[in-house]
Amino acid sequence: MDISGATGALTGEQYKKSLNDGREVWLDGKRIENVAEHPALKPTVDEFARLLDLRFATPEGRAATLFKSEETGNEVSYAFSLPKTPEELRAKFAASEWWMRESLGQLGRSPDFMSNVAAGLADYADELDQNREGFGQNARDYRRFAMENDLVLTHALGDPQIDRSASPLDDPDLALRVVEEREDGVILRGAKQLATLAPFSHEVLVYLNGVTAARGAEDFVIWFALPMSTPGLKILLREPLGAPESGHSHPLGNRYDEQDAMLFFDDVFLPRERIFLLGDSLRALKGLGRINVWSLQSTHIRFLARMKFFTSVAKKLAHSIGVDTFRGIQEQLGELISYVQTLELAIKGAEADAVVTPGGHLAPSNTNGVGFWSADISARMVQILRQVAASGLIMQPTEADLANPELRPFLDLYMRGHDIGAAEKARLFRLGWELAGSSFGMRQELYEYLHRGDPGAGRTRLLRFYDTSATDARVDELISKPLV
Repeated sequence: MDISGATGALTGEQYKKSLNDGREVWLDGKRIENVAEHPALKPTVDEFARLLDLRFATPEGRAATLFKSEETGNEVSYAFSLPKTPEELRAKFAASEWWMRESLGQLGRSPDFMSNVAAGLADYADELDQNREGFGQNARDYRRFAMENDLVLTHALGDPQIDRSASPLDDPDLALRVVEEREDGVILRGAKQLATLAPFSHEVLVYLNGVTAARGAEDFVIWFALPMSTPGLKILLREPLGAPESGHSHPLGNRYDEQDAMLFFDDVFLPRERIFLLGDSLRALKGLGRINVWSLQSTHIRFLARMKFFTSVAKKLAHSIGVDTFRGIQEQLGELISYVQTLELAIKGAEADAVVTPGGHLAPSNTNGVGFWSADISARMVQILRQVAASGLIMQPTEADLANPELRPFLDLYMRGHDIGAAEKARLFRLGWELAGSSFGMRQELYEYLHRGDPGAGRTRLLRFYDTSATDARVDELISKPLV
């Protein structure tokens, strides 16, 4: 893939302009002409632009997030790097920490995440070449292309939620499929969900979610990358969760609503150079873990930032209404901190116990179990915050209420807090509502539960593949003879 015109890391303004590429985005029955300027999408576009610009704002930010490409000399994102030493691995995840800290852990699809998937795809290249010659080189070239152009990526893994009890072998519309294979590429027909960040991304990566292959439908197994502006690709957005005109009422939804989308492939042409795997379910299932060796750690780092934000908001809520001295509340806040400490240690341990991948690069040790633990802990965090803040999450004045001179004396008298004014308290509780009660908060919680895969199925895989043989042998030894 040609990188002759690539300029490396994007500025915020370059990013905004890049989204006006003719993509077919639909919202509420209407086609959006300019994603960067649409009222429902602009706040999130502006937030991404702010984060991209922030990399250049200080020497520390630049050093934390960017390195110089050996091939072109461009400044490129650490998330695309392929580390071979502990120092390079640390630099890669220091960049993840920067992204997640600056976005408060609210962006599950910050550019750091999918860029790490692209790196994992390149690391898996030798295996992809065993599927068909040239697919591995396609993966290496794609990582290089995405890195040098600073592409913001999304992925779409799930098949349409039509009938989970049926097989695409019986009804082809149940899964995305190749309807024609040509020398220069393939024609795709069908749909994919749930493409988080779709309207704000440059390209989508599609790879197997495991379900299709398990049903024996090899013809539906395909991995590829495609620009969002590709003719025939339709992007249908869900209802936005922010409300830009509402002032402080939606402080997180207005900035961090990543959007989720259905992707419809209406006989889309996919060039061969963008295909990474075709019709090989076993290699696809094996590859799911391989291509996520770095993105999973990025996910843990993001969730840690989200946990820290949750904990700080919960502490401030408790103090604002004078319940932070109550024993039960202190126990709940301490419980939140115990989760933070546990995940901090898991992240450090995975990096310290790094392993060399079959592709020859250094990656954290396997932490799938930590991910399934996080899915449950997220729900508990929401429960604690609701219990701490109680009914105050519901009844808070709006900015218009606070600005009304007739209402304001009553708000200052009856809606103030322990040592906080009515206006600041209202904004604090709105943050709590966004985390634990609003449509944005509930979407975030559903995301936390599902995006690592079904936790039940994941725990079953852990049972099958986790090696307990050494301890099993000790147990067998103990029960094989009488204890004395």
